[in-house]
Amino acid sequence: MRLSAWAFVTLTAASLILPSCREEKKIDIASRLNPKKMATMTTVNVATLISDSGVIQYKIVSPLWTVYDQADTPYWNFPKGLYLQKYDPYFHVIATVAADSAKYFKNQKLWRLDGNVELTKAPKDVFLSQQLFWDQGRGKIYSDSFMHIETETHVLEGIGFESNENLTSYRVIEPQGIFPVNRADFQPGASQAPEPVSAQSSPGPKEAVEVKADPNKK
Repeated sequence: MRLSAWAFVTLTAASLILPSCREEKKIDIASRLNPKKMATMTTVNVATLISDSGVIQYKIVSPLWTVYDQADTPYWNFPKGLYLQKYDPYFHVIATVAADSAKYFKNQKLWRLDGNVELTKAPKDVFLSQQLFWDQGRGKIYSDSFMHIETETHVLEGIGFESNENLTSYRVIEPQGIFPVNRADFQPGASQAPEPVSAQSSPGPKEAVEVKADPNKK
């Protein structure tokens, strides 16, 4: 009889202590949560149109889109890749962007594109790099990385890049050569690049090459 009474007291005391422990653990976990590092929205298999002032500007396609609105610098994150189409006022595709990953900093209106970045501009211009920044606020695209550019007439390679966001006026800051686009044996990044078109088209390593498109072309 005494044993049963002692067991009853023990179980009662344990039942009073255990809930208190569980409550402490909940409070401890909650105190570790940081809203600034938590996604406020997560979307998979995204295909959405983005507009500004009621006008559709571009289309975003991505397998994963996370939004961090509570971060000190709010941003969108596309960790598994991004494909973007840019439209003119008539909803024609005038440029595309593809990258292995991307971030968009909302307040700065700044895109950071990383890993196998490819920009295309109608009709046939292609811009390749490992990192590009697209500053929509200032209307500029720039990079400190290696650039490979193909147009209808030539291939241009070098380090560093600055352009308007329409890619109609741009320059390579440290060019490494200009090559004819019809060279069948040319491979981007090859260890032995073909000869430049001419001495005039192969500037020194510190002489920037500037390209301006025909203003009549889109």
